[in-house]
Amino acid sequence: MRLSEGGLIDRDRTLRLRFDDRTIAAHPGDSLASALLANGIRLVGRSFKHHRPRGLLGAGAEEPNALLGAHDGARHEPNIRATLAEAEDGLRLRSQNRWPSLTWDVGELSDLAKPLLGAGFYYKTFMAPAAFWERLYEPVIRRAAGLGRLSGEADPEAADKASTSCDLLVVGSGPAGLSAALHAARAGLSVILAEEDFACGGRLLAENEEVGGLGSADWAARTLAELAQAPNVRVMPRTAVFGVYDHGLYAACERLPRSPEQRRENRPTRRLHRIHARRAILAAGALERPVAFEGNDRPGVMLASAVRAYLNRFAVLAGRRIVVFATNDDAWRTASDAAAAGAHVTLADPRPAEALPPAPDGVQVLPETLPTATRGRLALTQVHLRSPGKSRWVEANILALGGGWSPSVHLACHQGGKPVWRDDIAAFVPGEAMPQGLAVAGAAAGAFSTHAALTQGAQAAADAAEALGRAASAADIPAAEDAPTRQHALYVLPGAGKNAYVDFQNDVTAADVKQAHDEGFRSVEHLKRYTTLGMATDQGKTANVVGLAALSDVAGRTIPQTGTTTYRPPWTPVPIAVFGGRHRGQAFRPTREAPSHRWAAENGASFVDSGAWKRAEWYARPGEAGWRDSVDRETLAVRAAVGLCDVSTLGKIDVQGPDAAAFLDFAYSNMMSTLPVGKARYGLMLREDGHVMDDGTVARLADQHFLVTTTTANAGPVFRHLEFLRQCQRPDLDVALISVTDQWAQIAVAGPRSRTLLERVATEDVSNDALPFMGVIPVTVAGVAGRLFRLSFSGELAYELALPARYGDALMAHLMQAGEDLGVVPYGTEALGVLRIEKGHAAGAELDGRTTAADLGLGRMLSKKKDHVGAVLAHREGMTDPDRPVLVGLRALDPEKKLGAGAHLFAKGARRVVANDLGWVSSVAWSPHLGTMIALGFLVRGAERQGQVVMASDPVRGRDTAVEVVSPHFIDPQGERLRG
Repeated sequence: MRLSEGGLIDRDRTLRLRFDDRTIAAHPGDSLASALLANGIRLVGRSFKHHRPRGLLGAGAEEPNALLGAHDGARHEPNIRATLAEAEDGLRLRSQNRWPSLTWDVGELSDLAKPLLGAGFYYKTFMAPAAFWERLYEPVIRRAAGLGRLSGEADPEAADKASTSCDLLVVGSGPAGLSAALHAARAGLSVILAEEDFACGGRLLAENEEVGGLGSADWAARTLAELAQAPNVRVMPRTAVFGVYDHGLYAACERLPRSPEQRRENRPTRRLHRIHARRAILAAGALERPVAFEGNDRPGVMLASAVRAYLNRFAVLAGRRIVVFATNDDAWRTASDAAAAGAHVTLADPRPAEALPPAPDGVQVLPETLPTATRGRLALTQVHLRSPGKSRWVEANILALGGGWSPSVHLACHQGGKPVWRDDIAAFVPGEAMPQGLAVAGAAAGAFSTHAALTQGAQAAADAAEALGRAASAADIPAAEDAPTRQHALYVLPGAGKNAYVDFQNDVTAADVKQAHDEGFRSVEHLKRYTTLGMATDQGKTANVVGLAALSDVAGRTIPQTGTTTYRPPWTPVPIAVFGGRHRGQAFRPTREAPSHRWAAENGASFVDSGAWKRAEWYARPGEAGWRDSVDRETLAVRAAVGLCDVSTLGKIDVQGPDAAAFLDFAYSNMMSTLPVGKARYGLMLREDGHVMDDGTVARLADQHFLVTTTTANAGPVFRHLEFLRQCQRPDLDVALISVTDQWAQIAVAGPRSRTLLERVATEDVSNDALPFMGVIPVTVAGVAGRLFRLSFSGELAYELALPARYGDALMAHLMQAGEDLGVVPYGTEALGVLRIEKGHAAGAELDGRTTAADLGLGRMLSKKKDHVGAVLAHREGMTDPDRPVLVGLRALDPEKKLGAGAHLFAKGARRVVANDLGWVSSVAWSPHLGTMIALGFLVRGAERQGQVVMASDPVRGRDTAVEVVSPHFIDPQGERLRG
């Protein structure tokens, strides 16, 4: 189907591609779609639901049918839009959603069951028998769902991310976009010109017209050459701007061209751009609409603009016998260009003869004529045309539909704005409520002539320059086509029914729209979800206005009265991998090792992921039958002698400045400004809604210098929270924050012999007088300066020794050697958990975002002497309800019985129903000290129930365990040990 001359392709080179089992030829400059069409391939896919044969409909972003799979193995990528992807030598393409082949698809049998697969059939079927759901219905549905399939393997070609900024972002490179970029560049603005296609120029590449005395494509090339030479302009082809966000942020996805060598090197295939633009111009053009009538979806039924684009840009004549159905003057261009290229062209127009333009040379014009049906199984062969008093079947292999143009308003509506209807062009245009700093020009604003687009683009650039304090020179608008728009509003032809397709990708027909309305789904939002109109990768680009018209017809309303659905990002499909970028595998979750990791690995540690870290969970020793033996040994050793645990992973935030104390008073619920230098204090941090966010300690190292610790998992969130408070809530305070988590190795030294061990390694006095409970002193160990904190998470006499992180491994070995005769043992996170549960310390399971200070028994920590985050909302009625579950201890009556976290608490004899639920179990452990299972949990009126027996019901694990309600402080409730 390739013409011998013309087009914007490089005929000196030939590319070889593979489509299914066929090798096809292409040229540089071809899209995948034009390459297929040039080789006579009309059938390119199957529809989603009915598996009907589908061919190319469009030539750009509006294409709903030609979604192909590309590449093999792990590099396989489904749902590539063939109209936007350029031909690459050696590329392997596959059709999708068919079996065993594209021409013989078993799924086509579903088309025979169309009466059973109408609108909303999935809501009405598969209900019974219930046992069939998991065994039959769900497996069949999952197998049938989707269009393309992922390889299931890790793609070696990563995506990339980038951030950039500019004075002006121009979206679209048609006449309006090029004019805007050119005039903005001449005004001295920094400009980014983003174009979704792989070639810039928009409709200028597809038309046979003159601009400024040059062919439209030549004028576009000259303008792009000037932009390429400008140091303040960045032209970005293959870049789809898909989302508009607050504060001038635009998201764009760039497809990166790669040579075969670059593919072998696994270069990124896409890049996600965060573009911060002070101003933006939407010049994304418009999308041509089809018309709904019986059989309008056969391969060979195309948009008139697409037939023209393949002819003028790619030198591909879509068919030798073409019927053009035009509801507007623009589609007549297709008839004229196709006839000039040697096609036999029949032009049908619903308007009366006196309202039509002059007939193009070589074109048979049929006024007041409509297409009403088509014939052909895998390709179009005939079109039925009906005129007043006459109907006929016409031989044709292409039916070009010109149903009018819909401006690309999507990006202009991404922040809640609604488009408005214009009767003169029978289309929606952007309304007044648009994202701040965004202007619309050209066809996207409803200006469909080339001259109007050039003029609006230049004016939008001048307005942007003026707003940014730059003087724009007088606009230089070249002479160009400026014909008025004459549109006959026609969307759904009379008699359209079960085979008149409104949404080609999702198989939504005019009959489905009527059925949805008849069944009560009359809101456009309900229609969308009930019929799937405008969903999936197409997002209704060609379907939405036609679907709204169909709904309006059956509802007896106008299209503007019917309204539109809500526009949301992304405007065009974006692979999820692009949002991840290089952050996958180790780059997504890097292995963070504690400073003593190597020593722990050499000494039998098993590791567990804790927050972002690998932490030792226990240290197995010869003769131990399992992890419980190891944990029990470590726990008892800490209670009886001394143990070492690497707690470097706790978050550590350095807070300094003249207002550091006042800032921490605001961030924590209890008072920090009264803390003496050299002392530490337990701190409770609330969210703004009054719930507990985190707990930790605050140590005052100097008058204006504090060190805050957080839980391991909350190190990042707490730092972000504090930065938010500093920058947004209290910018009046002179304070600086920095995370020092990675700077320090911190070893907990706990147990009754811990002071003796520290006396052997520290040069400073660590006696009770020199370092009382919650004290902090500088310390030197083996000539290395550090800090020593007297803190206890275990309930025993305990310290945390901090040295620079590079000494962590050596510090652990040094402490173990110094305490060998004291019975020192290393202990991991499991023993740490047992110790803290025995002591009643809340941790992540209790600080789950739903608990209050009062729930945890810490209500007295809410200071009434100062303002702090959450101070007001913490005292809401629901937060202070005496019937809220509060923290209690739970002790299994039978040592042989197991407890599980997540079990719910019920009174003895009560039915296991929600109405009788008294609370839940948050943390459990076997206590070797008590010889039974113990737990922390939350129980309604827990303080009043101490001594009572309740049932811990765990239906997931099939357990029912009697537990006694006790104090959460199982060990040393008076705290005598930790103060010893």
